[in-house]
Amino acid sequence: MNLKSQAIKTTATFAATLALAIMAGNAHAQNSPAEQAGLALAQQQNCMSCHSVTRPLMGPALRDIAAKYASKPDAHAYLEHKILEGSIGAWGNVPMPANTQLSPAQASALANWVLSLK
Repeated sequence: MNLKSQAIKTTATFAATLALAIMAGNAHAQNSPAEQAGLALAQQQNCMSCHSVTRPLMGPALRDIAAKYASKPDAHAYLEHKILEGSIGAWGNVPMPANTQLSPAQASALANWVLSLK
């Protein structure tokens, strides 16, 4: 990748991160490093193609997921499994595909981040 393409990609990623943080009601600079890392991972792995932090898109809003599962004792393991293996029926008829490109550690980090959004 040449420097111009890399700069454009970096700028676009930063702009998207900032926009999503503002939409979530938090200024980017006020987010903790863990929150920033979770959002960045979700963007890198295309989670944000179907999900938004605050409103439903093709998939449910991530805050709604956190609200639904955060009080369950096995919430982290449940979400980690759903992230890795995919799902259908929990939020309607649109399937969430398996995320085979993710490592278990990445799925765990995403589950932690989603649950932190409650």
